[in-house]
This record gives sequence, C-alpha cells and structure tokens, in this order.
Amino acid sequence: MHQTSRITRRSFISSTAAVLGASAAFSRATEGPARQKALIAITLDLEMSAEYPRRGITEWNYQKGNLDDATKKYAVEAGRIVKERGGILHYFCVGQVLEHPSVDWLKELSAAGHPIGNHTYDHIYVKANKPDELQYRFRRAPWLIRGKSVREVVLENIRMTTAGLKERAGITVNGFRTPGGFSNGLIDRPDVQKLLLDLGFTWVSSLYPAHKAGEPKKEPGADVYADIVRAQAKAQPFVYPSGLIEVPMSPISDVMGFRSNFWKRDYFLKAIRQGVEWAITNGAVFDFLAHPSCLVVEDPKFETIKLICDLVGRAGDRAALVGLDTIARRVDKKRPE
Repeated sequence: MHQTSRITRRSFISSTAAVLGASAAFSRATEGPARQKALIAITLDLEMSAEYPRRGITEWNYQKGNLDDATKKYAVEAGRIVKERGGILHYFCVGQVLEHPSVDWLKELSAAGHPIGNHTYDHIYVKANKPDELQYRFRRAPWLIRGKSVREVVLENIRMTTAGLKERAGITVNGFRTPGGFSNGLIDRPDVQKLLLDLGFTWVSSLYPAHKAGEPKKEPGADVYADIVRAQAKAQPFVYPSGLIEVPMSPISDVMGFRSNFWKRDYFLKAIRQGVEWAITNGAVFDFLAHPSCLVVEDPKFETIKLICDLVGRAGDRAALVGLDTIARRVDKKRPE
C-alpha cells in the first residue's frame, strides 16, 4: 500500500527544505579526498504483494501477512546468499506472519544473524487521519477497530508486532519501517515520530525520494536512470528535530520498477547497479528495498541481490553490507555534542 499524505503549503516547504538540507549536508560531507566507507543494505519486506504471483491478484491487500511458501523460501535463500558473501540482510516483518502454523523459517533467519524489524501488524498507513485510510482490511471489516482512534490502532499494530516477534519467535525487534514510503518521510508528522520514540524505536525507515520511472512497459531512457541516481543523495540518513533517526529507502524499489512500470529485469539491474556504484564512489548509504513476494516472480535467480553483494565485494574496504541499525548508529555518532 503506497499512499501519499496531504500536507499544507507551509509544511510542504518546511519538509522540502529539511530534505534538501539533508542532501546539502551529505554533499558537504563527501567533499575532499577522505571519504567514509559506503554502507550498503539489502532489505526485504516480509509481506504479500498485490499482482503477484500473477497479475490481477489483489486479495493480498487484505491479507498482507499470509505469506505463501514460495515467498518464505525466497526470503530464506536470499538470507543464505547474503550471509555466504559476508553480509547480513535486514527483514521487516508484518505481524500477521506470526499467526502461521510454523515460524521456524523466521527463527532460522534470526539465528543466522539477520536483523528483523517491525512493519506493523496489518501493513497499515501510519499517516492515516481517518479510520478508512488505515488498511483495506478495516474497510471490509470496520468492526475490528470500531471504538478506537486512529492513533490507538497505529499504536496497537506496532506493539502487537513487537510482542509477537518476541513471544512467537524469540526475536527482539530491530527497527521500524513504515508500510509505504513517503517523499518527505515523517517530517510532516512529528506526532508519529513521537509515537515511535515512545515505543522505544531510535530509527525509522519511511522516506522514499521521488524520482522518474519512465513510461510503463517501455525501456527507461537515460534521463530516467540519471534521475534515479540523482535521487540517491536524497536517500541519505538524517535526524529529525525530535531526535528520531531516518534511514531512507533507495530507489528504485522492485514494486516501483516491476509492478508499477512493468520493467524488464535488465532495466532494474542497470538502475540498481548505478545506484550502488554511486554510493560506493561517494562513501554514501544505499538501502535496497524489495519484497520476496515480488522478486520470486521477477528475479527468481536472485540476480539483483547477487549483483549488490558482488559490487560491495569488489569495493573491498570502501564498502560493507550492513543492517539499517548499523547505518543508524553511524548517524547517531555524528550528532553534535
């Protein structure tokens, strides 16, 4: 579910200035001969995706956590591939996943050292202002949240996922990612920032910068690739005034490329290669955003994940495969005293 929030002109200007400010700060930080190591993250959101495994399937919008076997197997194999190449893979789990008869595969990922974060229980829109904006499931079954405020539903959805991961799988939650990415992150929602801080989260992954994607079903032009690379500077981590750290998602996501624009795998690989290479060259951050329910169809041989691992491997000590918590810690260390 990818939604955009309505914001006032004043808050839009403020939000844009903050994001541009973060980009400018990044540009200044990368000037000069000495550049820091690039931190490259591979992240997978554990949820089902509408239109997969074939076009026309939309029921997953109501059952985001009802992962099929193919999706689970892909998630596990992806973790094995990344681990084998010396890195870790950061997963974000929709809480409904924990209702399945077995979560041994999830425990296996955690035992292998892969961090697992909170992605809400029902894949809800955390910027919702009205109950019917929260999730398709609650439009179909409004009695599930009747009598509760939007804030109460958001709070409960996040709390339940953290509790479920611990109680069902013995996993301590590692970070929070919002369902859907926002071009201004949570800049316009200090109340959501506070809610997350109150729940014990020190960082969030919510910002996905705007960028060109070309015309659906057509090969992207050079301008599209250039714009995706340009957007990488706006996908760099920063700290909100509240103290919450933002670790943005890097374009282009699998859903944007494959589902929304019907890209061929070669187009996607080219865009990801250019984005990762930019990050390595600039000592920056790249946070690959994908979904095993999408990639199992569009990239069954794990070409994208292997490409990222290979690029980092060839970079030697100039880059590392890490979790988003490592990226957040680097940002935290740079806070002014």
